[in-house]
Amino acid sequence: MAAPRLTPLQWLICAIAALGFAFDIYEILMAPLVVGPAIGELTGEKPGTPGFNFWVGMFFWVPALVGGAFGLVGGYLTDRFGRRSVLVWSILLYAFSAMAAGFATNIYMLLVLRSTTYIGVFVEFVAAVAWIAEIFPDARQREKALGYTQAFSSIGGLLVTGAYYIAVTFGSSLPEIAGGHAPWRYTLISGVIPALPLIIIRPFLPESPAWQQKKAAGTLRRPSIAALFTPELRRTTIVTTLMFAFAYGAAFGAIQQMPRIVPGIEEVRVLPQPQIQQTASQVQAYQEFGGLAGRFLLAGLALYIVSRRKLIRVFQIPGLMVMPFVFYYAPTHSLELTKWGMFLAGVFTVGQLSFWGNYLPRVYPTHLRGTGEGFAANIGGRMLGTGFAFVTTTLTNYVPGATPALRLAFAATVVATFVYTAGFVCSFFLPEPKGEDLPE
Repeated sequence: MAAPRLTPLQWLICAIAALGFAFDIYEILMAPLVVGPAIGELTGEKPGTPGFNFWVGMFFWVPALVGGAFGLVGGYLTDRFGRRSVLVWSILLYAFSAMAAGFATNIYMLLVLRSTTYIGVFVEFVAAVAWIAEIFPDARQREKALGYTQAFSSIGGLLVTGAYYIAVTFGSSLPEIAGGHAPWRYTLISGVIPALPLIIIRPFLPESPAWQQKKAAGTLRRPSIAALFTPELRRTTIVTTLMFAFAYGAAFGAIQQMPRIVPGIEEVRVLPQPQIQQTASQVQAYQEFGGLAGRFLLAGLALYIVSRRKLIRVFQIPGLMVMPFVFYYAPTHSLELTKWGMFLAGVFTVGQLSFWGNYLPRVYPTHLRGTGEGFAANIGGRMLGTGFAFVTTTLTNYVPGATPALRLAFAATVVATFVYTAGFVCSFFLPEPKGEDLPE
């Protein structure tokens, strides 16, 4: 039987959700583009030194750690007070923080504002996934809506890559900030732009029908983290948290390090500094196009591959072979190889990240949906997974390599190989959803 046609309201909800997911990734993928220049300006440390590597690790990990902790609380609040209200407040928080970060005068101010930005982003993701899943009772529509709206996350990556390229190219013509025209500041401030339509429209969209009906009937049970570890859900919670961590580990421990590896490629390091930054932005764009392809591939395959274990292995197995090539071989041989390698890295890593938005709503009941998603995404992905960025930057001080960029590439190879292998092993323990309908 064919799925019913979407109503105009459902189309609008999908459009707003897609914009929200795009903005989430816009903020997260801003980090690898601005981290080098921002750390250099605010700390005075030189690239490749232990001090510089320390602050790079802090820049990636501290905001994610803080955002993950509050994101878990946000998942609980989503189940307690509703999806829509939490979405609205999370947008306001990260819109203000994103703009203010561009005016940071020291490294501590920057870390605080990036942390509050991540709090808003991480809470928004959990609330939005639960909201979208419950708006669409038809299983096929739900898979499409979750898959294709999340695919727009990669549009956010392309947008921030373009924004950084524009800031590097035309920054000298923009108003002065903190006594200069640093492109990283304009890029951070640009994060407020996509949030504006969300702030205007989202307060007027409907609440999740499933949550609202249970709330009105007085049958909505109080969520709790302890309930995630009952015998029925314990394995699901532990395995999804670990696999989320390893997927994020590939993104933060390897992929997001590439903009600092590119300047060390032989044919790039002889270029003027603005062109080096532009080239790093171009390589990032290849990864974003790969991520977009991976998300659309996941959305399509999710309709036809019934087993969720088989579905995620479509991305894990080839990725395990590709990642060492991308980070160990390509940067020492060719810029062109690095570009196309990053495209494939985006396909297989970002496809996995998109998988969880489809999977998690199907394994947790209504009163625990936000809490369960929040635990896996924030404890696993944001707090543990992003910590692999710190592992990579610390490992850089101890691995071989003729230049700082090559040592970083070696460290990223080690981390990427480990997290892909660990994620593949965990997939054998991933519980299959019990049916197409969402658990009540």
